[in-house]
Amino acid sequence: MDLLFAIDIDKEEIIVSESPKGTNRIDFVERIKRQENDMLFHAVLTLTSISKSPDFDVKIFKAMDKVCQMLYNKHKGN
Repeated sequence: MDLLFAIDIDKEEIIVSESPKGTNRIDFVERIKRQENDMLFHAVLTLTSISKSPDFDVKIFKAMDKVCQMLYNKHKGN
């Protein structure tokens, strides 16, 4: 499974979803309030900004996605 991250700015929440490899299906996992993990919130916000950049760089995007994955896994471990 690949984790996907999005931001709900109005509610200040991270939306976590997953997608089985080789499919177009996306399954909702959870919402995390900014107050529960401010560092992950800012990482996903940065990931979103990178994806919207007119100078999009896939290597930078993948590196930031790995940071988000790591922070989320740490969050789930706590």
